[in-house]
Amino acid sequence: MPQTDPKTLVSTQWLQDHLRDPDLRIIDASWYLPGTPRDPLAEYKAAHIPGARYVDIDDLSDHRSDLPHMAPPVEKFMSRMRTLGIGDGHQVVVYDGAGIYSAPRVWWLFRLMGKADVAVLDGGFPKWQAEARPVTDDAPVIRDRHMTVTRQNQMVKDVTQVAAATKLGDHEIIDARSRARFCGDEPEPRPGLRPGHIPGSRNLPYTALLNDNGTLKPDGELRMIFERAGIDLKKPAITTCGSGVTAAIVNLALERIGSTNHSLYDGSWAEWGMYGDLRVATGDN
Repeated sequence: MPQTDPKTLVSTQWLQDHLRDPDLRIIDASWYLPGTPRDPLAEYKAAHIPGARYVDIDDLSDHRSDLPHMAPPVEKFMSRMRTLGIGDGHQVVVYDGAGIYSAPRVWWLFRLMGKADVAVLDGGFPKWQAEARPVTDDAPVIRDRHMTVTRQNQMVKDVTQVAAATKLGDHEIIDARSRARFCGDEPEPRPGLRPGHIPGSRNLPYTALLNDNGTLKPDGELRMIFERAGIDLKKPAITTCGSGVTAAIVNLALERIGSTNHSLYDGSWAEWGMYGDLRVATGDN
C-alpha cells in the first residue's frame, strides 16, 4: 500500500495539494489524557489547518455510559457530523496536535459507522506546522450535509466478547499501552483501576508504530513489528488500551498492512481493570 492512501493515511503534501477540493472535510480531533496541561479547543481556536472543524471525542461519545468516550449511537454521530457540515460524498482527513495520537480514534469511528473515505494526516499538526504550511484562526463556513450511516458492528467488541476471546484463544488481543502499564509495574492514570492486562493479550505499545516525528512507520516495518511482538496476523485482532483511544492507532496500522479483520474493545482497561470478577494478568504473561 502506498504511504498516501485516502482511506487510511495521507501526507501533509497531499493535504495541501487538496485543500481547495470542494468535497474535502478536515477534522481537528486533538485530545489529551486527563491532567495533561494542554487545552485542545483553545489550541484549535488559536491556529488550525484552513477549513478544519474541531471534534471533541468526549462529546462525540455515548453519554449513557459511565465509561470514557464510548462510541456514540448512530443518531448522535450523524447529528454531530451534520452540525459540522460533514456528510455523504466527502473525503475526510483527521489530524491531532500530537502527531498521531487521538486522530485514529475518529478515523475508527467513521469506519465503525460505515464510512470508508477517511484518512489520518501523517504526522498531524506538528508536522504541518514544522513545514510552515498554512494555518488560520478563522472559523470554517459550514453548510449542512446529509449523512447515511450503516454501523459495522463487527468492528467493536464489548467486555463479554473479549472475555470469550480470552477463553477460546481465537483472537489476538493487542494492548497498545506502555509495557510498564501492561506488566502492572506502573499505576494507571485513572484512579481505581487494577494494574495489569487482559489474560492472553499481547503488548504492542502504540509508540512502537510511530517514528520520532510522529509519523506512522512504513508498512513493511509495521508488519515486522507485529510479527516481533508474537502476533499472528492470520487471526482476527481485538485492540485495547486505556480507554479506546490509542488502540485505534493499532487498528490503523493493521489496516495499512492489509490485515483487515480487526476490531476495538471500546471499554478497554477503563472497564476491564474496574471489575474484580474479571481476571487480570501481570508481568509478561
